[in-house]
Amino acid sequence: MVAPLYTLRLIAKNALRHKLRTTLTVLGLVVATLSFGLLQTVIDAWYAGAEGAANTTLVTRNKTSLVFPLPLSYQARIRGVEGVKAVGYANWFGGIYQDPKNFFAQFAVSGQSYLDIYPDYLLPADQRAAFLRDRKGAIVGRKLADQYGFKVGDIIPIKGTIYPGQWEFVVRGIYDGRQSNTNTSTMFFHWDYVNETMKKITPRRANQIGVYVVQIGQPENAAAISAAIDSQFRNSLAETLTETEKAFQLGFVSMSEAIVVGIRVVSYVVILIIMAVMANTMAMSARERLGEYATLKALGFGPGFLALMIFGESLLLALCGAGLGIVLLFPVAAGFAAKMGTMFPVFDVSAQTVLQQVLAALAIGVVAGIAPTLRASRVNIVEGLRSIG
Repeated sequence: MVAPLYTLRLIAKNALRHKLRTTLTVLGLVVATLSFGLLQTVIDAWYAGAEGAANTTLVTRNKTSLVFPLPLSYQARIRGVEGVKAVGYANWFGGIYQDPKNFFAQFAVSGQSYLDIYPDYLLPADQRAAFLRDRKGAIVGRKLADQYGFKVGDIIPIKGTIYPGQWEFVVRGIYDGRQSNTNTSTMFFHWDYVNETMKKITPRRANQIGVYVVQIGQPENAAAISAAIDSQFRNSLAETLTETEKAFQLGFVSMSEAIVVGIRVVSYVVILIIMAVMANTMAMSARERLGEYATLKALGFGPGFLALMIFGESLLLALCGAGLGIVLLFPVAAGFAAKMGTMFPVFDVSAQTVLQQVLAALAIGVVAGIAPTLRASRVNIVEGLRSIG
């Protein structure tokens, strides 16, 4: 019976027997694990909006397309539907700050009613009051403020695209997120200010809403309340489609589903490639040690001990590479998020991603050790000892 500590030392010595080969193999595993984790984090970021959606919030939009607005008069009728607690609204603004490449989300919202529906936007009481008092006031998320250096009291000039003209908004507050996955890369300002301007320059575009956000009491009533809202406007000039906020967000993700699938496929291809490299490394080691395996068998060590040695070495290399890849993932992800700016409002490495990296490393280690183990267990003692010479 070989002591466990001695076995571990023997496995480590075998792994370090060819230092250059081991170093290159571990380096390949680090790159593969890091790439896999980063790609999985990108996928998570793509779905962050949907995953962070409240289950008591519905979104009502034009049934034909999100491009077409809804009348402001719908608000009171939606509020009267049984089960509805509050109604707010928002319009995508789509303006340009200084340069077209400075993209970030901008929404003209219904002020207090909108903020009440989204309590995860944490805003100091004095800043909230200042925002609600100022028709040109705006609030920006912490991440957005950090990226562009916005401070309370700053004037943000925005060149309108959907709503033409040169607009100026005063930063009255900077909000933080209650949860780590709360979007803090958005700018909100008063729809009333935009609407008043539209009444002057383009009256036919006034009193038009992009989407209504509806707060309900019980999530299990979402389907019934959605149907009740839509029935209010059936056969009207602007029929509605009401769905949960998560379904609404997933609708946007589905528009780029091919990209998400592509990224997911690439992440798994990376693992398959390094698995093949690792299997080749272990196969080379097994061929070089056939004489040693034959000697061990001649001394009475069975196939189980040989399998332990080979799988132990394979798993050791895989886990060392994965461990370094996981450690590097956090600073690399942070740097990537900073470089991408507000393109990914939420970009956090999840526990699930780390678990996937560990499982991928274990799979690589196990698969890479199968063929060498079978060969070692079947080696003929006489032929193996002959190969020493």
